[in-house]
Amino acid sequence: MIGPLSLLDLAVVGPHESIAQSFAGSVAMATLAERLGYRRIWYAEHHSISSIASAATSVLIAHVAAHTRTIRLGAGGIMLPNHSPLTIAEQFGTLAELHPGRIDLGLGRAPGGDRATLYALRRTPTTSDHFPQDVEELKGLLSDQSPIPGVRAIPGQGTHVPLYILGSSLFGAQLAAALGLPYAFASHFAPGSLLEAIDLYRERFTPSPELERPYVIAGVNVIAAETDQEAEEELSRARLRVIQNLTQRGEPPAPEFDEAALLSSPHAAFVEQMFTYRAVGSPLNVAKYLENFQRKTGADELMTVHHTTSVPTRLRSVELLAKAASLGGL
Repeated sequence: MIGPLSLLDLAVVGPHESIAQSFAGSVAMATLAERLGYRRIWYAEHHSISSIASAATSVLIAHVAAHTRTIRLGAGGIMLPNHSPLTIAEQFGTLAELHPGRIDLGLGRAPGGDRATLYALRRTPTTSDHFPQDVEELKGLLSDQSPIPGVRAIPGQGTHVPLYILGSSLFGAQLAAALGLPYAFASHFAPGSLLEAIDLYRERFTPSPELERPYVIAGVNVIAAETDQEAEEELSRARLRVIQNLTQRGEPPAPEFDEAALLSSPHAAFVEQMFTYRAVGSPLNVAKYLENFQRKTGADELMTVHHTTSVPTRLRSVELLAKAASLGGL
């Protein structure tokens, strides 16, 4: 038995798909996941990547929440240095008031883009140095008592939106442990420090009013298909698309590509590493991989990222995984 299982939705725009079709796919995924028994869906703040449409994360959450009833929805994550804590408190306070008990707020400190994007966001490379203080301020703004005299997050104050620290290094693990918050490791694209970060988080965890004991969420790539061959073929297509998007960052992706050129590009090695932790194959083999991955990491929850190149194949992967993992709801 695996689980609980959740989903990270990047609102991927596949070849020959529009952004509007991607958003419709996000709604379809959420309604399907709700029916199948997934715990939550998170949306990530990425900028200036033509294949990822989840940049306005809180807006997308609001749209999906209006089309669902029970599944938890949230950010995985908001890149807090891109925003003032007050702005995020107001946005997620609004979501919490509209959809009580269903909203999560995962927080990261990366820019969610390259150097040009960082400049466009009016950030500097040192902005992230204030991340721990910004998290504390945001936490206070969502509590019953504002940490800033004369300033209240309206909406936001008193909503106590649950916070999660996201990370791909030891920094996030140490911060989550010190604050007594749940920790989500981005092993679906930065797997290098996964086990070390989890161990550090558990060793240094300090109980808090929000959390009595450590809680770990680990990201893992998934492509489930009817057969192993179909899944591997989809993985090959997905890998090439990711390399292409990194190579042509900020530009509309070409419908066709030179496979040999992409595989020899500087981004190919990074993408191969990104897929280190991947459950790819028939439902049974995917379930076996995830069971072993969860046992290896001791993760309390798995955040699955279904890297396929179209909405229909993504929905099918989500459905097949649910059946294999016996989530219930079918």
